[in-house]
Amino acid sequence: MAVTRYRRFLKLCEEWPVEESKRGRDLGTFLRQRVAQAFREGENTQIPDPVTCDEMFESLARIHTNHYKTKYPRLKDTSFTGVTVEECKMVLATDSLKQLEEAKKGKWTKLREKFSAKSPEEDSK
Repeated sequence: MAVTRYRRFLKLCEEWPVEESKRGRDLGTFLRQRVAQAFREGENTQIPDPVTCDEMFESLARIHTNHYKTKYPRLKDTSFTGVTVEECKMVLATDSLKQLEEAKKGKWTKLREKFSAKSPEEDSK
């Protein structure tokens, strides 16, 4: 039975999209890592709690198929702030977050990083 669970999870991982704009923070990438971790031995992995495993799969499958989005349709494609889906994706992109972090740095930190021969991580050690 572990073989079918493993194959179902693999199929779900193949179908789950990867968002390139969220490098290192993408749900699809995280899901793939967790499945690889949970099924270290592949089809030979023994599942200690098959019921919980099946529940997790069903939950992920519902998220993937937009079950709740179709069950509870939204009247508008904006949030309470009025921000659209595209604007949210743009703000949450990894590049945008890096720019935001760069903007938060003070002038002294920027100058020190610019003229320092070593990286800031080494400086804090």
